[in-house]
This record gives sequence, C-alpha cells and structure tokens, in this order.
Amino acid sequence: MSAIVATSSPGAVTDDTLVAAHGLGKSYPKVFRPRDRLRALGRLLLGSDIADSVPVVREVDLRVRRGESLGLIGENGAGKSTLLKLLTGVLTPSAGTVEVHGRVGALLELGAGFHPEYTGRDNIAMSAALYGLTGEEMRERLPQIVEFADIGRYIDEPVKHYSSGMVVRLGFAIVAALKADLLITDEVLAVGDESFQKKCVRWIEDYLDDGGTLILVSHSMYHIQKLCRQACWLHEGVIAAAGDVFEVTQAYLAFHERKLAGTAPVRDTIAAQGLEFHLLDLSVNGVAQETPLFLDRGDNLRVRARVRSRDGRAPVVAFGIVRADGSAVYGVSSEMDGVLPFAESENVYIAEIEFANLALLPGAYAIRAHPLDSEGVRLFDTLERGIVVRGHSREFGIVRLDHVWHQTPSPTAAAQDTRLLRATNP
Repeated sequence: MSAIVATSSPGAVTDDTLVAAHGLGKSYPKVFRPRDRLRALGRLLLGSDIADSVPVVREVDLRVRRGESLGLIGENGAGKSTLLKLLTGVLTPSAGTVEVHGRVGALLELGAGFHPEYTGRDNIAMSAALYGLTGEEMRERLPQIVEFADIGRYIDEPVKHYSSGMVVRLGFAIVAALKADLLITDEVLAVGDESFQKKCVRWIEDYLDDGGTLILVSHSMYHIQKLCRQACWLHEGVIAAAGDVFEVTQAYLAFHERKLAGTAPVRDTIAAQGLEFHLLDLSVNGVAQETPLFLDRGDNLRVRARVRSRDGRAPVVAFGIVRADGSAVYGVSSEMDGVLPFAESENVYIAEIEFANLALLPGAYAIRAHPLDSEGVRLFDTLERGIVVRGHSREFGIVRLDHVWHQTPSPTAAAQDTRLLRATNP
C-alpha cells in the first residue's frame, strides 16, 4: 500500500502527514416540511442527537502524506464534496476527527468565496488576504495570477458578468499562485475550455513533480489516472475501495458497465420474501458487501449463501461466475455434485463452496447465487456480488490454463543431428 491509505486503521500521524482523518462522518437532519426544520433546530439548541438524521459520509479513515496524489471518485451523491469540505474545515464533522497540516489551496465550488459585485482584481486581493498572503506577496503574485487566468479585460469587471469557465479560471489562478503544501480541487477540470484544461493539467503535473500534494475529485477517469497515483472510491458515503489508482478506477468502471448494461440482476427484496426459497444474504470470503471485493490471481474464493425455505424443504443452490458484461464463466449447483445445503435452523439453509487457486485472469467479475427447488428445476431468487481480480498479465481470455511449451527441432536440424551422430559413431 502506498503512503495514501484509506483503511479501517489509519495509524499514527507522522511528520510527513498533511491530512489525517479517523472515523470521519457527517449527517444531516431529514427536512421535508417547515416544522422538520424547527424540530431539528430545537434538538441542536438542546444539544441532543438528531435521531432521524441522514448520514452522508460514514466511518472514513484517511491519511495523505506529503508528495502523494489521491483521486476521489464515486457517483453523484456519494459524499465526495462533503468529504472535501470536512477535510478543509468548511463543514464540522458529526463524528470522528480530522487534522490538516500545512497551507491548503482549495477550489471546492464554482465561485466560492468570490463577491459577485467586486471585480476580478478586487476578488484576487480579497482571496489573497483570506489565504494569509501579505500585501507585498499579493502584489508580487498579481501579474502571475492575471496571466494564468487569461480572461482579458474581464479582470476589471464584476464577477457577476463572468461565465462559469471564467470563474474557474480566476479561482484556479489564485490557488496556483499560493504555492500551497496541499492542493484540493473538486471538478475543476470539468469546467472551462480544452486549452485551459490542458494548462491546468500541465501546472498540476509540475506542482506534483516539485513535491506538491494533491486531492482531486473528478468524474473523468482519464484525469484521475493521469494525475493521481492512488484512488479512493466512495459509495453511499463509505469507502468502497482504496489503493492503486488503476485497480480502483477499473473496479469503479466495471461497476458502472454492469449497471448500465443491466447485467446485474434487479432484485425486489419484498417480492423475494414471498417466494418458496429466497436468499437472505451472500458473502464472498466472509465479506457481504455490495461493492466489489479485491482478490489476487491465485487466491482462494469462498462463497456462502443463506437461503430461507418457506416450507422447510432443503433447496438446491447454484453458484455462478460471470464477467462484468454478463458473459458466463462457470456455474455449478449443489445437485450436480450431490451435496445438500446444511440446515442452520428449521427454515434456513446454508450452502458454501470454495474455489482454490483461482484461475481467473485479471479483470472484473461477479459471483451469483440462485436457490432452486428441491428438484433443481425452478429458480426462485438471485443475489450478486462483484469481485475484481488483480494482477499483471498479457494473456488473453478469462481464465489461465496451465501449459508447457515444447520446442521441437525442425526436420532439417534433426537430420543434421542424425548424420553427425552417425559420423561420430560409425
């Protein structure tokens, strides 16, 4: 694991740590009607917990060290922007702690901190003061900021006349002039024209080469992979995966491919509970999570399904492996191998299978479980869990087959060897 980690144990904060978060969480009260706001305000004033609050970010452990680059990815509403605001102190956490060391340059929202009635030049002076720059430092860096923003005469016009791209140009130019220890940006590269995006990318690359530290939020996997060495995938407010940028982004893209292609079975939990047999849960290597589980090629794969039987009869349970696009890789059922699921209780059965020395080539796959009737004819329910097999391989296909190369000499070479043998052994 690299210096940027997002695990269940962040460890001790070291001298080169710029950001350290432990158990970080943020919740908001449910507000649908005016009286909900009054009730939430009353509880806050009384210092009591808001029982009906909605968690946006939960149990995030994160450590970012000097000189590293981290990409935050996830769907809209996953909690990425909220996490950045917690890290920069814009929001107060509902749970956990966060420490930030060094000067931070943050560009979180379009036009955040700019006064719409002030000119671009006036906003530069105001932002510089907020970031702690002296008047002399601001005057020294003003030409650099104006040149980088490259908005022409609009630098002396009110910001309310700016387009969204011009606002981002000005904001990024100010942050670029700060020479911050840590740069935090949220979807900056998604706004603005192509030439400005290229200018930003070149500046960020130079900044990282000079030892800068970056936390970047983007929906562009191209920019995440280009600028970041590590990635953290947020899913519904929790960390789904963290580690090498290519492994995490590939898992994230595979998740969306399956979602868009409709290959992941859509399950109606309420309807499933009325079936003769329905799945209570499905775990892979002891983990029952909806986001993909990372495995290394050659690892053991252990799959466990719990099935409720309406009338107490033992079900047949089938397990299958499919690719992210839905292509079948392998499938087997308990009936095929003459195995009976064991009874956990009167109406609950457990089926468990293990695939040793997994032969799957690196890529994204899904494990599916299906309960069938006792005769193995009718299928009643489906649950799916994603896995990502890691590894470096140039082989093609889905699985690796054991093989041996045999180097047979050509007929001409064999004939020459035979003549040589006869000459030396008359």
